[in-house]
Amino acid sequence: MKILFSIDSFSAGGKERRLMELMKGLKLNGENDFQLIILSNDIHFKEIHDLDITIHHLIRTTKKDVTIFKKIYTICQSYKPDLAHCWDSMSAVYVLPALKLLQIKFVNGMVTDAPANAGSLNKYWLRARLTFPFSDLIIGNSNAGLKAYNAPRSKSICIYNGFNFDRLKSVISTSEMRAQLGIRSKYVVGMVATFSEYKDYATYFSACQMILKKRDDVTFLAIGNRTDSWESTQLIDTQYIDYFRLLGSRSDVESLINCMDVGVLATFTEGVSNAILEYMALGKPVIATAGGGTVEIIENNKTGFLVNAMDPISLSEKIELLLTNEGLRLRMGEAGKQRVHTHFSIRKMVDEFLLNYQRTIAQ
Repeated sequence: MKILFSIDSFSAGGKERRLMELMKGLKLNGENDFQLIILSNDIHFKEIHDLDITIHHLIRTTKKDVTIFKKIYTICQSYKPDLAHCWDSMSAVYVLPALKLLQIKFVNGMVTDAPANAGSLNKYWLRARLTFPFSDLIIGNSNAGLKAYNAPRSKSICIYNGFNFDRLKSVISTSEMRAQLGIRSKYVVGMVATFSEYKDYATYFSACQMILKKRDDVTFLAIGNRTDSWESTQLIDTQYIDYFRLLGSRSDVESLINCMDVGVLATFTEGVSNAILEYMALGKPVIATAGGGTVEIIENNKTGFLVNAMDPISLSEKIELLLTNEGLRLRMGEAGKQRVHTHFSIRKMVDEFLLNYQRTIAQ
């Protein structure tokens, strides 16, 4: 099977991690050939170079560079893939004309979130309406996301993100990581997410500061692109800044999570979060905003807690509950780890992608 993947960028994001793990799984399979189109020069996951695959960097000279259509057509004409799988809405728009002209099967993977109020003025909703009718298969990473985008049921399927436990082989000890970060507090709480309009760092930081008004034995981490930005810093009162580590984009996320006692994810919209799977795989209880695909991962009151959006009081209360109740913290963490092993393994994810690729080609 020959597969052409396409993605807007290969930055430190959830869909990029998911594609990286899929390609590694396909490479181990040994029976498939694939190439990758990236609409930028941005590559965060350097292990992609170990795959020894052809990567086409198509750099846009303007925001709507029409020459990209011809370049993609030329690649498709030369490579002759059995199917093409896009991983976001922008690459879906760019690859669509070439695939239809050359009669190549089109797998649309743009559904990676679950917006509560997607509508006609939302650019992702518009791209979905443009590309869904021409898609042979639509793959989302949550049922909530497919429903939010009103994906046609007859050609839509949910394949959950998978976690590769091999990633934990290089995790460094909690004591070593805490020493690197200069942490001396008894507890560490963290949130792994890009500082963006979709992630609710305002609520997370507010909850953290509510806790710091009552106790001084907790250090709070913020890990992800732009978490070390000026805008991020402005959300924290200067009197508490020493209790925070704003770490920006990191390649050692697993080791950072390993030194946490509790993992948090406050969001406005979410598909299936890799951060939540990472917390659970490392045996950390999770507190996350209810809604979207998050409710499909977390078993409320068993592997963690679900809280309402933009509710720092509830978030702070759940964090404190877990910090003060070690038995509950450990039980939830272990339950989460077992859930990832059972329902969100990387092998399960790769096998489901392969099965659906084969079915799509055979149609």
